[in-house]
This record gives sequence, structure tokens and C-alpha cells, in this order.
Amino acid sequence: MAPNTGVARSGGMQYDSSLLHSGKWWQHGYIVKLNLLLVIPLITSYANGFDGSMMNGLQSVQYWKDYFGNPTDKDLGLFNAIQSIGAFCAIPLAPYVADGVGRKKGIVLGSFLVLIGAILQTCTQNLGMFVGSRFLVGFGTTFAQMASPLLISEVAYPTQRAPLTSLYNTLWFSGSIVAAWSTFGTFRIANNWSWRIPSALQGLSSVIQLLFVWFIPESPRWLINRGRDEEAKAILAKYHSGGDLSHPLITFEYNEIKEALALETEAARVSWLDLFRTPGNRRRMRIIIAIGVFSQWSGNGLISYYLSKVLDGIGITSSKDQTLLNGILAIYNFIIAITASMSVEKVGRRPLFIISTAGMLVSYAIITAMSGTYERAPNNDVGRTLLAFVFIFNGFYAIAYTPLLVSYTVEILPFLIRAKGLAAMNFSVMGAIIFNQYTNPIALGKLKWKYYLIYTIWLVFELGYVWLWALETKGRSLEETAALFDGEDAVAELTHRTGHDIAAAGRDIKHSPSDSQEKVNEHIHREHAA
Repeated sequence: MAPNTGVARSGGMQYDSSLLHSGKWWQHGYIVKLNLLLVIPLITSYANGFDGSMMNGLQSVQYWKDYFGNPTDKDLGLFNAIQSIGAFCAIPLAPYVADGVGRKKGIVLGSFLVLIGAILQTCTQNLGMFVGSRFLVGFGTTFAQMASPLLISEVAYPTQRAPLTSLYNTLWFSGSIVAAWSTFGTFRIANNWSWRIPSALQGLSSVIQLLFVWFIPESPRWLINRGRDEEAKAILAKYHSGGDLSHPLITFEYNEIKEALALETEAARVSWLDLFRTPGNRRRMRIIIAIGVFSQWSGNGLISYYLSKVLDGIGITSSKDQTLLNGILAIYNFIIAITASMSVEKVGRRPLFIISTAGMLVSYAIITAMSGTYERAPNNDVGRTLLAFVFIFNGFYAIAYTPLLVSYTVEILPFLIRAKGLAAMNFSVMGAIIFNQYTNPIALGKLKWKYYLIYTIWLVFELGYVWLWALETKGRSLEETAALFDGEDAVAELTHRTGHDIAAAGRDIKHSPSDSQEKVNEHIHREHAA
């Protein structure tokens, strides 16, 4: 089979504007309420973002270095990797929690474990306790990270789904910002609270989630899959039509979900092998696993966890300057990622992936050249140029791999393998992170600037890969996007069966035909004609 060039037919089931709200979304109270509630699962990314920036900052805090006996490169590798190892160990279990007991309970379990880990990390008395608490933080984070993006994508209003799911991974920088600026503020404290306070703040998002998670709705798709159709319809009506059960959008969404689940159930019972069993699923996993690895092996791992070593290499060595730059970089990344998240439905996924990877390649090549030049002949102008391109590189990374890593994965997977597919992506991410965290400090210490050259060559491969395999998905529902990977026959079958069910539902309505029902019928006729 020839590689997919990323050109997709525009045909298929897209939401007709007549089914959606009129005017601006913020003029509709039920959408505003839903979006505010979805902030709770959105902040799950806080804990992971906090960790990377905190470990960067702590490496510049003298009291932390003294407390742990000035950690060697090998020790730093363990300190950084242990949270990822904890997360990796939880990945096989997390899909069963999200699919078995629901998305909300998955968030509750994860938040509770992260909070306990953060408390233990704050109270650390020795190296073993510090390492163990970080393992628990990583272990708990996986349960919440598995459930949260699934809940967001499956509950969000159709026109809000793409920006909200893209915002999920973007809020990684909310934790990064808090960690960076807390270490900048506390490094001046002349005791061990200079590093214990940032450790305590890692549990902030878990406290918020445990207080407010009870108010968010459960996934309608999960409820329908459990035979709780009436609950699902009530949630769809409350948050997608202001409580109107007869609204055409609710009829359309409900029947589309039912038929998508029926088609998937007919195809196979769900197991890990289903991720690779069909050609469509293999196409999905080809890109999902790749972007998971690319998200960590693009050279960003050096900057995320070892910025202090990079800055040492260009003569910026004071704790004040390093923690200040860490804080500024976190805010800069957050602004870029937020902007990109709001643009995914306009620009499209494929262009963002290509622009991001190409920009990283050029930037990293310049970083490599400047690092080599500075090592041979230290020069302030070269150092400043290198630092500028660290920011430029991070900007290009943030326009695609931050907002799209999770959202693109979730939207291209059908419901029945969505949790396991997201777990597979997390496997690839965590595997790449663990490898990086053990090897980066050692390789950087031995190879110095030459180590950057390896990532520059790798980025050439990444650019070719996303050019060949990144498929455009904008403007489609979750079910429609998933069917796209299985071929146009699957798209046509889903359209036909959804239309048939809606027509049948229309015949069962006791009162006279309404404008709402006419809109549904008109929408289906358009799809059959497409």
C-alpha cells in the first residue's frame, strides 16, 4: 500500500450549521457552564508540566543540591526518570479503570494518588522517600491523564471539541509556569523550604479536582456503551441544547453514537490486539506511536529537564538567571500553545504538524551550530543567539506537539479502542521520556554540543514521516474522524445507519412534525447527496 499523502476527501458527515447553536457560543449559558466544568479535567496536565519545570528549577537551588549531596549526572537521570517510570507502570491498568468504572472515577483515583505523592515529596527525609514519592506522583498521574482527555472529547459541544481537547495538553504549561516561578521565588529562602514549597505545589491541581470533579457530567458515549441511554440523552440535552430533548442535534448525536458503537461491536471484541488487527487501526497506530515518540525525541527533552546544563554550556550559571529564564520560557510556551489550540480547526492538524517539525529542524540545526561555535570560542553574541533559538525552537514545538499530541490521538480512535489507543500513545511517550532522562545528562556530559547533532539528524526523519502519514481531520465529528481511517465505505455505512435511525425515530414522535425534525431530515438528505 502506498503511503498516505495526507490528502483526505472532504466528503463525509460534518455538522450542519442548522443543527448547532446560533450566534456566539458564550451567548448560550449551557455551553458556557459546560466549558467551565471541563476546566476540571483540563488541568490534569498541570502535574506533568509542573514536574519538568520543577526539576529544572531545583537543579539551580543550592539547598536542594546540598540536601541530596550534589547529585551526579546518573542521580539526576534517576530523579527525573522515576516519575515517568511510575507513569509507565500504570499505563496497562489505566484503560481498564477509564473503561470499566467511568471517566470521572478515573480522574478521582489519579488525583488522589498524585496528592498523596505530592505530600510525601514535600515531607521527604531521605533519597529513598524522594524517589518513592515521585514514583507515586507519576503512577497516579497516568490514571487521571487517561480519563481526562476522553471525558473532554466525549462531552464537549461539537464546535468546542477541537479547541478544548487541544487545550488539554497545552495546560501542561500551567504547571510549568507555577513550578518555574515558585522555584524562582523560593531559591532565596535560606533553608530546605526553598525546595519543599515547590514540591507541595505539585498537588495543587489534585486538590481542585477532588473538590469539583463531582459536578462534571459523565461521558455520554461511556453511558450508552453501558446501556444507560436515558442518562446519556439527558446529559447531551442539558449541555448541548439547554435541556431540549427533542432538539435535532441531540437526536443526531445520540443516534450517531449508537450506530458507531454498534458497528465497532460487530467488528470485534476489544483487546490490545485490536489496535493492530485491521488496516484502519494499523494506520492509526502508525501515526499515534510516532507522534508520541516525536513529542519527546525532537531535542525538547534536553530543554525540558536539563535547561540548567544547557545554560551552563553558554556561560549562564547563576541560580537567579537560570530560574528566571526557566520562568520566562514557560510563559512564552504557554502563550504559543494557547494560540495554536485556538487555531486547530481553522488551520488544520496536518499543516500544524508540518510547520512545527520543519521549524524545529531549522532551529535545532542553528542551536547545534551555535553550541559548537561557543565551545570552541566562548562569545557573548553566540551565546545570546543560541538562547534566542532555544525560544524559537520551543515556539515551533508548541504549535503542534503540545496541543495535538492528545487531541489528535483521541479524535482518530473509535470509542471501543479509544482508551487503549491513548494508553499506547502514552507508552510511546513514557518510553521515550525514560530513555531520554537516563541518557541525556550522561550523553550531554560526554559529547557536549555534538549530542545536539543526533537530534538534528533525527528531526529530518520526523519531517519526512509527518509529511507522508499525518492525515487531515478538521471539520468532522469524533465518529466520522474515526471512520475516516477505515475507508470511505465505513464513512458511508455510518452515515446511512445514522440517517436510518433518525428517520425511524422521527416516525415514532407522537406530536406533529416540528421544525427540529425537518432540520434533521434535511441534514441527512444532504449527507446522502454528498
